Amino acid sequence: MKAYIFPGQGAQFTGMGQDLYNTSEEARTLFHQANDILGFNIAKIMFEGTAEDLKETKVTQPAIFLHSVILSKVLGDSFQPDMVAGHSLGEFSALVANGTLEFEDALRLVHKRALAMQKACEINPSTMAAVLGLEDDIVEEVCKHIDGVVVPANYNCPGQLVISGTHQAVEEACEAMKEKGAKRALLLPVGGAFHSPLMEPAREELAKAIESTRFNTPHCPVYQNVTTTAVSDPEEIKINLIKQLTAPVKWTQTMKQMLADGATDFTEVGPGKVLQGLLRKVDRQVTADSISGL
Repeated sequence: MKAYIFPGQGAQFTGMGQDLYNTSEEARTLFHQANDILGFNIAKIMFEGTAEDLKETKVTQPAIFLHSVILSKVLGDSFQPDMVAGHSLGEFSALVANGTLEFEDALRLVHKRALAMQKACEINPSTMAAVLGLEDDIVEEVCKHIDGVVVPANYNCPGQLVISGTHQAVEEACEAMKEKGAKRALLLPVGGAFHSPLMEPAREELAKAIESTRFNTPHCPVYQNVTTTAVSDPEEIKINLIKQLTAPVKWTQTMKQMLADGATDFTEVGPGKVLQGLLRKVDRQVTADSISGL
């Protein structure tokens, strides 16, 4: 069975999507449509912007979404997924790929999500940190015993878990992780504590937008970050998508479930090869490749 997986924030790079724009009329149409929907020239920033420009959440999220979705669309008939999944933001790309969301609706939701998350970061200054070389249960236990808000946020692969919370709590947790034997526990250059309770203001704002958006019955199941299991019911997909902002991304568990359900080939669609690398740490024998351009 063919699985397609879609990257999240952090995979962006200057020039992303330009080859698609230059070689595909369909891609050019979609980029121009995106500029109109967003109210700014996202294509120009993607093609010519600095790394600093692309790091802004309001730019990063639609940029990665556009690169992934436009790429899947120009693949045409060769794009025939049996199952899809996306890492955090990538779940929106996956939901367009399997027909749950229309391109325009999904882009509006991604834009709303980015602005809401940016606002939540300003309300509650916060951060994230990567913990390497510790078992998940040890990371979870350490977080429980730290004063303040700090929680597991991204279960990326065995031995790599990202934590999220207030600056002080995350820094204290990092020191405690090192004492427990972590190879590394380092702060990440992010705007705030994504996938933690501190994103509650963003979740409330995004929930209203999601509730008023049409969700179709998908062509194939999506494996969602919150449940890790195959979901095909539009109402259930909505509920999980709303929960996603304050819940952890269970990527390790999702990849294991897709493998258990019969996935034999994985293709990462979008910028970079991060997910391909994480997947190989889940299963070294898996067939995985990536498509980042034509």
